[in-house]
Amino acid sequence: MSRIGNSPIAIPDGVTVEVKDSVVTVKGGLGELTQEFSGVDVKVEDGSVVLERPSESKEHKAKHGLYRALINNMVLGVSKGWTKELELVGVGYRASNQGQKLDIALGFSHNIVLDIAPEVKIETVSEKGKNPIVKLTSHDKQLVGQVAAKIRSFRKPEPYKGKGVKFVGEILRRKAGKSA
Repeated sequence: MSRIGNSPIAIPDGVTVEVKDSVVTVKGGLGELTQEFSGVDVKVEDGSVVLERPSESKEHKAKHGLYRALINNMVLGVSKGWTKELELVGVGYRASNQGQKLDIALGFSHNIVLDIAPEVKIETVSEKGKNPIVKLTSHDKQLVGQVAAKIRSFRKPEPYKGKGVKFVGEILRRKAGKSA
């Protein structure tokens, strides 16, 4: 069983963590995040956040590790930020953005236009001879992952040629085609 909940979370310079009425608020240079919690005790002591569970029950053990990971992701997000990169693999697949509107062509009869949340910064990179790349950056890890999953869901990579929207660095399981 994981013991991740026992390790304290170091608070970097420029980040403040407040605990009030079962809500953790983390403020930093890139933004502010809040998270409600239950079933654990959260304390801020001498430059680190410590989580303690009231008992050894299965529910308290699970929440101990969960909230430790969520608070750690919040602290890292407001100090460094989170980035996801998506690669569009396929002939004629294109991506462009105007402000917070992402316009992607994925081989359908019409382009897909997606409004991106204002907390997420979007950037598209299109170089000749290379696949277009969509970069998503934000201080909220959950939001970046959700937006990236939404974009990927429009055309998931298929197992024969690998065409579709995939994460940069993602390894796809390929299948052999028809044997002649």
